Amino acid sequence: MDSSLKRSIILEHYQNPVNKGLIENNQYININMNNQSCIDEIDLMVKVEDGIIKDIKFDGEACAICTSSTSIMIDTLIGKTLKEVEKIYENFDKMIDEQEYDKEILKQAIVYEDIAKQPNRKKCALLPWWGIKKVVDKLNETSN
Repeated sequence: MDSSLKRSIILEHYQNPVNKGLIENNQYININMNNQSCIDEIDLMVKVEDGIIKDIKFDGEACAICTSSTSIMIDTLIGKTLKEVEKIYENFDKMIDEQEYDKEILKQAIVYEDIAKQPNRKKCALLPWWGIKKVVDKLNETSN
């Protein structure tokens, strides 16, 4: 994917993020994530039924990278099983860390494949993904 297409996807998800806005609903797992080194602070609401992510909502104050990463993550993960989410997360984390990963599994999230060139932006891209990992880990703990 060329850099101008990556930029346009990131910008689109920043300007028009999917599922932005929180709701009152106790069927969702809520988690707050913040980045100690910048302004990024997001709240995630995740609805899981029968081991499948049915919905994710978010809100908060965050930079373009964090906001777009959250939106792309939501787009990528809704409808996936918890096992699929774990695999996608693992590959995203490896990509950000410049390790070998499966490009196909990441779909749009591949737009962050060059983020390692800007080390101070890695946390911005990872913040929502760390949040989803916490949710999945919590669900796995309660099911064991």
